[in-house]
Amino acid sequence: MKDLRPIIWDDDKKELILIDQRKLPNKLEYFICKTYEDVAYAIKDMVVRGAPAIGISGAYGLALAEIKGDNIYKAYEVLKNTRPTAVNLFWALDRCLNAYKEGKSILDEAKKIHEEDIETCKKIGMIGEKLIEDGDTILTHCNAGALATSAYGTALSVIRFAFYNGKNIRVIADETRPRLQGAKLTAFELNYEGIPVKVITDNTAGFLMQKGEVDKIIVGADRILADGTVYNKIGTYSLAVLAKYHNIPFYVAAPLSTFDLKSKEEDVIIEERDEKEVAYIDGVRIVPEGVGCYNYAFDKTPPNLITAIITEKGIVKPNKDEILKLFNK
Repeated sequence: MKDLRPIIWDDDKKELILIDQRKLPNKLEYFICKTYEDVAYAIKDMVVRGAPAIGISGAYGLALAEIKGDNIYKAYEVLKNTRPTAVNLFWALDRCLNAYKEGKSILDEAKKIHEEDIETCKKIGMIGEKLIEDGDTILTHCNAGALATSAYGTALSVIRFAFYNGKNIRVIADETRPRLQGAKLTAFELNYEGIPVKVITDNTAGFLMQKGEVDKIIVGADRILADGTVYNKIGTYSLAVLAKYHNIPFYVAAPLSTFDLKSKEEDVIIEERDEKEVAYIDGVRIVPEGVGCYNYAFDKTPPNLITAIITEKGIVKPNKDEILKLFNK
């Protein structure tokens, strides 16, 4: 979104201002963070969500701790333990902590992370849009747009730049249960910019592929391992399996900060959230009392189901050799 900023740092008031994504699409409200505890709450309760946006917010949270004279190491641990799967949070916090140890300003480092992310997302879009053909219908899952980053997005940046370059495209957005980020956020963003979009229930995707109505699938990522294994919003793996069966290209768009070259699969914690998110929709219980729910926030997609990964440094196949070459550039 060109003129709607999801993350704003107020230098005068020393406050972090976030679009409250829990209120979209019905209300555009802002959540003010004055302390690192406010930021921790915002991340945990999904006022802000999306791997890059969480990382930027976490960085500003540590900066607020520095400004307020709080214990930096305690703030680091609190912020680090808000959500376990998206690696950008840990990357940004570690970068800010290292700057602090070197006697540098955490706030300056947080601002750099914020500014870099804008350019990174722009590059992902400019590189990835070359994969989009005029007339394509693109399916996307969850929200990997401006609201999940600082601007443009990752998967939605590719879609945006295809649209900006005059390509006649349309988008299908999975609703993305249980929190409906596709229906509420992705549809909001694309509609805001005039990009044609339709929302479907998550279980409609396979049928549309069967009918030949999906040309490409593009999703974001919350963590990518060195071998190309992708962790993203629950439901991504199902889409990848369906795409493979129907011979539809399946792309992942993510910045280098989303790559985790150290961890193995057994090291990655898949976040399980409160089952109430599944049992209730907008405060109305839809599951019988006494019945429990699974609420995994993410799933794991193996490299053999992924066509390519789009980054700010180029497009790579999901294998260790190509990914390491990307980092050695």
